Amino acid sequence: MPPHPSSSVQQARESLAGRLREIRRDAGISGRELAARCGWSESKSSRIENARTPPSDADIRRWCQACEAIAQVPDLIAANRQSAEAHVQFRRLQRSGQRRLQESAEHLYRRTGTFRVYVSDVIPGFLQTPGYATDLLSTIAEFRDLPDDVTDAVAARMKRNAVLHTGAHRFSLVLEESVLRYRVSGPETMAGQLGHLLGAMDLPNVAVGVIPLAARRTVWPMPTFTLFDDHRVHADTLDAASTLTQPSQVQLYARAFERLSLNAVRGAAARALVVRALESLE
Repeated sequence: MPPHPSSSVQQARESLAGRLREIRRDAGISGRELAARCGWSESKSSRIENARTPPSDADIRRWCQACEAIAQVPDLIAANRQSAEAHVQFRRLQRSGQRRLQESAEHLYRRTGTFRVYVSDVIPGFLQTPGYATDLLSTIAEFRDLPDDVTDAVAARMKRNAVLHTGAHRFSLVLEESVLRYRVSGPETMAGQLGHLLGAMDLPNVAVGVIPLAARRTVWPMPTFTLFDDHRVHADTLDAASTLTQPSQVQLYARAFERLSLNAVRGAAARALVVRALESLE
């Protein structure tokens, strides 16, 4: 059973507290000296270091200034803000079905200018047909024993995906070739999905790369993730969708996306891989 969301929040707070404690120790000062430099009580320093009191952004800035570690402020503040949502449990988001999960990201999608998406499992949600999405979400609902609101969830996904054709949004997507081959749906639905993908590859704001199965890898295959501009990452696992906002985390995923992109083929070569997957359905 996945951990309760509150335990994940506490783990994130403890991790942040540990980082602050190490910064103080690296600076070679005691908790009493830190408190004096920050202008607060020694007990406050202790409560923060032991994760009994979550620090404010201002507390983090003063702590780092006192320890001459100002360069660490952006990451620590991001970690502090992230702690309440660091490990968002799918079960919590989906407790009333999957429609709520689709709708929860709609505002984020509208305000994002550039999406960078790497997928190693299924066709990206942005490019899914209603039929493919229905089969996929039905499988997820059955696996997770969720309420059956697949029809509403698919409608919400299609509404969310309108960002593909509205506004000044740009999409850079990298797919493993295996994604084209996985039989998430029956042959007819898969054929429609792959045809839809070919059409999307012609859109001026969409760039699709495919990493061939036979490609010489310069980076290993990894779980699916999405970069929203340069500020946020959603990284999927079996039991959770992690939201990452620390600058160092975002930079790490941006570097991974760049490396994965180097392994991908584009244009006619990418289309040829989709066509071959289509032909294999016959």
